[in-house]
Amino acid sequence: LGGKPRADAEAAAKARAKALEDNPFPEDADEEVPDRSEPSDNEGDDDDEDEDTEELMRELAKIKKEREEEEAAAKAQQEKLDERAKRDEIFKGNPLLQASGDLSLKRKWDDETVFKNQARLAPKPKQRYINDAVRSDFHKKFLSKYVWMD
Repeated sequence: LGGKPRADAEAAAKARAKALEDNPFPEDADEEVPDRSEPSDNEGDDDDEDEDTEELMRELAKIKKEREEEEAAAKAQQEKLDERAKRDEIFKGNPLLQASGDLSLKRKWDDETVFKNQARLAPKPKQRYINDAVRSDFHKKFLSKYVWMD
């Protein structure tokens, strides 16, 4: 019984020496290198890795769902604020809906001018029809506009 642990230690030392010879990076030589000739329990590790992967995928899906919910809530809040701002703007634009007691309309700066609307009240000269093209009102106006008579 005493010889078996010693044989295992010698086998491990030989495996380390072989790993040192095969290792292109000697600074990593202190790490344990598993012997490829011995069967290991990697089958159980694969199942654990699959379970871990599935758990991570579930967690990722959960995080994505939470982010989508947060974005939807933020978007709904922004839409509510926009609608409120729009409603307030419309409310302020209509003087009849304002709560102030002053319902008189503001006058423009040119409402009190002396000569307001005079062009509308001036009588328009009536057009008369003359069969002679040289004596017609249009011809006289054209001549006065484009031909200078001195």
